Amino acid sequence: MEVSFDNIANHVIPIEEHSLSWRFIDIPKEHLNQFKPLDNSASKFLSDYIINKEVHQDVPFKEGFFKDIESIEIQDFSDGDIKKWLFDLDFPINNEIFLSWSPTDAMIISWKLLIQYFDCFYYLVSDDLTVFDQTLNWALLFFHEGEIYYGKK
Repeated sequence: MEVSFDNIANHVIPIEEHSLSWRFIDIPKEHLNQFKPLDNSASKFLSDYIINKEVHQDVPFKEGFFKDIESIEIQDFSDGDIKKWLFDLDFPINNEIFLSWSPTDAMIISWKLLIQYFDCFYYLVSDDLTVFDQTLNWALLFFHEGEIYYGKK
């Protein structure tokens, strides 16, 4: 079965099978149970979607893809400040969003969990993490050089 946004939830795997599961060992079980790690085919689908839409043709986003772009330097702020910045983007707290690290690593989580555990999802220097929803009316790029970019149409 070909992966699509309509059936992506059918591609959830146990957290223990996800290659980045080691990052989440200290997260309480009641929160960890809400994570929806995706298998390789769903991860590739999300990665291909980002590539085909040319979201990151330019860094952080393809020129003209988003009308407004904001950013925050992670090293310049405390975790609490970063969480507040993310919270102030004012998304519905329980909306599910997609996280895509690579063609083999992706996950579905709620906006609330991204805010609460952003430092588990993003590792400075090693990660480029794209966060988005199916509409692509907005996206976040957690850039490996220590900046979070937020673009919106």
